[in-house]
Amino acid sequence: MFSRINYKKCVVVLIGSAILAFGLYNIHSFSGVTEGGVLGLTLLLHHWFHVSPAVSGLIMNLSCYLLGWFVLGKDFILYSLFAGGGFSLFYGIFEQFDPVWPQLAEMPLVASVTGALFVGAGVGLSVRAGGAPSGDDALAMSLAALTKCKLQWIYLISDLIVLVLSASYIPLSKLFYSLLTVILSGQIIGLFQRIPLPRFRKTETGSIL
Repeated sequence: MFSRINYKKCVVVLIGSAILAFGLYNIHSFSGVTEGGVLGLTLLLHHWFHVSPAVSGLIMNLSCYLLGWFVLGKDFILYSLFAGGGFSLFYGIFEQFDPVWPQLAEMPLVASVTGALFVGAGVGLSVRAGGAPSGDDALAMSLAALTKCKLQWIYLISDLIVLVLSASYIPLSKLFYSLLTVILSGQIIGLFQRIPLPRFRKTETGSIL
């Protein structure tokens, strides 16, 4: 069903998932600065239409991964399982400890920049290795492949759409910091796609990282 697993890719995906989980737990969950994408859209639907994020999030994430399967192939799903599973595992581990920087809740500007670094680096590594930690990433990777548009601009456009819609119920002061975060994180993800990584041994299909 899948081509031979590249274990080095799996390691890169897991490292990226750990970085992402660390940043989301220690920064975003306590600072009130959020991302756009599926998360922001679930909150929007909950506010205006009273649709549970548990339901809307599941439907949207599954739809995004299904699109990724058709556009990017079966191996994408394999590495995404490592990315998504690794994220849940690491987030659960980090939850057992107190936040490293609880004072960031009072410094939204610092939180937005620092959070963007962790999100950008974590997602960037996972996506570089071919896996999507969330439905947002699966959608962005699929649209980038279909449109040939740079990945960071796909992230920016999709997040901007959600943030603009969210302005209908979220104070603009909060949205400013979220906007800063999505701009920075998207550019960092794009940067990781351009940085040469060590060449991994070819698989039987001839693909490399």
